Amino acid sequence: MAKKIDRASRILLSQIQKDATLSLERLSAVCNLSIPSVQRRLKQLRKQNIVDREVAILNPTSLGQTMAFIITVELERQSEQQLNAFRLIVRKEDRVQQCYYLTGDGDFTLICTVRDMEDFEDLTHELFINNANVKRFRTAVVMESTKVSLLVPSDT
Repeated sequence: MAKKIDRASRILLSQIQKDATLSLERLSAVCNLSIPSVQRRLKQLRKQNIVDREVAILNPTSLGQTMAFIITVELERQSEQQLNAFRLIVRKEDRVQQCYYLTGDGDFTLICTVRDMEDFEDLTHELFINNANVKRFRTAVVMESTKVSLLVPSDT
């Protein structure tokens, strides 16, 4: 259920999800609030889990992760135990950036980043080929990242 958030807090959320390093002074000016008020609001937004976490977004290419793939996975069996076992494997794998449980053609869609084809082959063995519950997986190679974002509209 959506939480009631006033306009000033929505502006604050909009700003920090674009750049979590903005100073309290800058946030205060943009939101037209005092610095202590900004601090209180940020603390409350974190406490309410509206701000889930604050992270640095790294450039994968600069760290040698030159390839990205979108992979649809179909499981052999979809019992709660089997689904949770697959979720556990995926959560432990750093090369999986995102994982979505779906309806439709597959059970899961994964967004993965790897160094090269050899690294991708290793990933497919670890996650799919050596997993008896994976019925099939389909891979699409990302040619270009046209938009990558985790921004959530805050209706400001």
